[in-house]
This record gives sequence, structure tokens and C-alpha cells, in this order.
Amino acid sequence: MTRVLFAARPDRWEEYRGVLPTALAEAGVTAEIVQLSDRPNPASIDWIVYAPNSDLQDFTPYTRLKGVLNLWAGVEDVEGNRSLIAPLCRMVDDGLTRGMVEWVTGHVLRHHLGIDAYLVRPMTGWDTKSPPLAADRPIAMLGMGELGTACASALVGLGFPVTGWSRSPKTVAGVRSVTGRDGLKDVLSGAEIVVLLTPHTRSTENLMNAETLAWMRPGAVLLNPGRGALVDDGALLQALDGPLGHATLDTFRVEPLPDDHPFRTHPKVTVTPHIASTTRPATAARVVAENIRRGEAGMPLLHVVDRSEALQ
Repeated sequence: MTRVLFAARPDRWEEYRGVLPTALAEAGVTAEIVQLSDRPNPASIDWIVYAPNSDLQDFTPYTRLKGVLNLWAGVEDVEGNRSLIAPLCRMVDDGLTRGMVEWVTGHVLRHHLGIDAYLVRPMTGWDTKSPPLAADRPIAMLGMGELGTACASALVGLGFPVTGWSRSPKTVAGVRSVTGRDGLKDVLSGAEIVVLLTPHTRSTENLMNAETLAWMRPGAVLLNPGRGALVDDGALLQALDGPLGHATLDTFRVEPLPDDHPFRTHPKVTVTPHIASTTRPATAARVVAENIRRGEAGMPLLHVVDRSEALQ
């Protein structure tokens, strides 16, 4: 029998206690699921279903471990952990992906159509000037992983010209692909709406800084549903006091965002409380179960994290 440790906060177990055993059974996996509070023998554990804010931070005693299956899309809080030598798999959940696509397309359309002008202040006069068509509103997608690719494809489907920037070239229907520093400057200077969905690594820390923000077009909009650490907060505030049009932010360096943070009151900032997308237990449990099924059958795991940069 496969032994699975659920290593997350107790409130998360309440969400998964019904769906995870069902998903494992449907995948044909006979498993015993234990929690940290059960104080299991670490050497008896085959798989860990993991949230990075778990009390488990030292993986050294888990000598039989076959893999760690992250419950979050982000892995920056665990990928650099040198005590973890087993494979680490990020969460790629259809529910999470669809939620991100909906948030990104919703806010792109909001800014594209200029909806704020009609919501936040009474209309004066009668300006009948229409917004441009989507085809005339270039979009930059920074990060072309699972989430970035899905969002880019959805925006292409709406008629927007999309350029994707990533570490390596990507082939996505309708999306122009660029890489490297020159590619970043090219995509930022050409876009009217920029979406941040890169992972948080040493190379993407403060990706949007004073220099890169200055590459953006006057009046351009920045959307950050990715990671708070991708943005230099001070540089962004200075850019917003200048020509940058607006920033809609869903992720922050400190969460909850402090009440006195300037983002909360800046007239050119919209704050959403990290709701762009969340892992849905029912669909996420099936992703976890499929990876355990594959591992037990000697098949390659899905969504394995390349930790080479984090461990350097």
C-alpha cells in the first residue's frame, strides 16, 4: 500500500479530506493518507502532498520519498530547499488555469474598453468616441508557462495581438515569441497592456523595475496576477506618478497588503486580494492522484520542476 502524507495547514485538510481519497481510488491507487498531526514515521512515507506554508520544512528524514506534489502553482518557497532531493511537481490544475484566464481576460477587457471611466466618476458631456478594436491593442504576456500560455491563447481568441516573453522560445498559435533582454525591451515598448505571469526566481526578482517600467508605453497598463516579488514597488509607484497609465495588482510582497500601503489609495492602482486564481480541491486532487498513479507505475511524473537555478 502506498503511504501519502498530507502536509498542509489543517484547514486545507478539511477541503481535501473528502476529495483526495476519492480521486486516489478512481485512479486505481490503494493508499493510506496520514497527516503531520498523526506523527507518522517519515521513513514510511512514499509521497507528500504539500503546501509550502506547512510545518514540514526538513525533508531529510523522508528516505523513501518518491515525490513532493505541490498544492500551489507557485513553488518559489520550496524549490530552493536543499533537503528535498525527490522530484518536486508544481500544481497545474484545470480549475486554477480557467480561473486565471477569466481574471486576466476580464481585466484586459476592462482596461481595453475603458470601463473605469464610466464606473468611478459621473459622466459629463457625451463623448461618442469608441475604443479601438482588440486587433489594435497589443498585449504582452511575460511568462509563457501553463498559465501564461492559456491566457495568451484566450486573448488571441478575442482578437488581440499577443507577444509572449519567456526564457526559451515557445510555439503557441497566434502568439509571437521573444526571449532575452532584447526581447523584453521589444515586448514592453510595443504593448499597451502587460500581463505578468512569470515564475518568481532569482532572475525574475524585480523584473519590473525602474529601467523596465520606463520601457513601457506612456499610458500602458500593468496587470500582475503572478507574484508580488516580480515588481519593485517603489519603482512602480514612481512610474505611476509619471506616464504609466494604471496597475491592477493581485499579488504582493506582503499579504494581506498592509492597510497603509500606498497601493491601496493610489488613484492609478487597482488592488484585488489574491483572487486571480486558486487551486480547486476537487480538480487538484485528481492531478495529485494521477501523478501518484504514474509514479507507482514507473511512468514519468507530470509538471516536474526544473530546480537547477534555485539550487545554484
